[in-house]
Amino acid sequence: MYQKTTLKNGLRLITSPMPNLQSVSVGVFVGAGSRYENRPQAGISHFIEHLLFKGTHMRPTSRDIAATIDGVGGVLNGGTGKESTVYWCKVAHAHFPLALNLLADMIRHSLLNSDDIESERRVITEELNMEMDSPSQRADMLINELLWPDHPLGQEIVGYKETLTDMSREMILDFVTHQYTPSNIVISIAGGISTEEAISCTEEAFGDWETTQPVIPFLPANGIRKKQRIQTETRETEQVNLCLAVPGLSSTHPDRFILNIFNAVLSGGMSSRLFVEIRDKRALSYDIHSYTDYLSDTGALVIYAGVNPANTGNAITAILEEIKKAMEKIPDDELAKTKEYIKGRLLLRMEDSSHVSSWLGTQELMKETIMTVDDINHAIDAVTKADVQRVSQKLFTSENLLLALVGPLDKQGNIEDLLRI
Repeated sequence: MYQKTTLKNGLRLITSPMPNLQSVSVGVFVGAGSRYENRPQAGISHFIEHLLFKGTHMRPTSRDIAATIDGVGGVLNGGTGKESTVYWCKVAHAHFPLALNLLADMIRHSLLNSDDIESERRVITEELNMEMDSPSQRADMLINELLWPDHPLGQEIVGYKETLTDMSREMILDFVTHQYTPSNIVISIAGGISTEEAISCTEEAFGDWETTQPVIPFLPANGIRKKQRIQTETRETEQVNLCLAVPGLSSTHPDRFILNIFNAVLSGGMSSRLFVEIRDKRALSYDIHSYTDYLSDTGALVIYAGVNPANTGNAITAILEEIKKAMEKIPDDELAKTKEYIKGRLLLRMEDSSHVSSWLGTQELMKETIMTVDDINHAIDAVTKADVQRVSQKLFTSENLLLALVGPLDKQGNIEDLLRI
């Protein structure tokens, strides 16, 4: 499925030929994200991601960068998370050398000039304003603060107005010097290309890049203690947006596949328990879903719903009832269906070169080991009903339950009394 090559400078390359495809996807994964940032730096990883699209010595403007890929019908984008930043490009095979050269130019030779910093500071402030204006995104911010209080993981990835205002060019250059270095980068290439061509082009674009400063590690999440169970923000909206969460598992925890199954039982498609009970039967919510967040040394399972303010208490009670039922019993046919759902969705994603590139690059960067699709399928198949009961009952306890609410909250009563399971 893939081959790993390490260049002399420590940069890791993962290649996955998909001979039947005409496209090639390239992802550059950097060990830089919000959990690497102290409070004054909050948002710096995301700020840098924006700046790398603004111009290089070879391509001085953002239009020059965009036109390079637009001119060949490709796609170029980036994203910042808690533990990594990725820059990715998807093009037809004939334009792969151009795409890789562009990414190398952005990563290694961005101008990071003062005018662009000031311009992008305003853009990102508007991005933050947009997120703050979204009640669902605001609920997600608040649940992160509850899960990881006084820790970088609880900080907003985009940052805050005060940190964006105070972010200096010197701070940005220092962060880039430490984090944007070959030993802290994985390049993942998937699609209609041979391993030999991918290695040769990567050597040419990145092989002469030397490491200068040591990478700054992130702050461990061990020992974080909950300060409070509920976080609220009153707004005059039509809905109450809620996030109900429990601390979860790390990305290498052996029970993570079991938690995947429990999460899918709750919210894996339109036949899952929360969708059927909360939306179809009780009509309490239009959008209800759950997700797992797996990080290097911590994690979470979060359930989101948007509900009528008058139904907030009923919705919370109904969600907890469904969780409790799933903890107590999952029939054989439901367990089998859920396993096939997870495996089927994974296989469908693996037909897209960009998903394959992301799948391999993320694993190599964060875990330094890669599980194949077959490895995942075997792990899913091995899960038993007893496993699901054990893990869910360990995580979903009354004391572990956390709740974030955004919306009209003046007549909700004592919500904390509902947080029992």
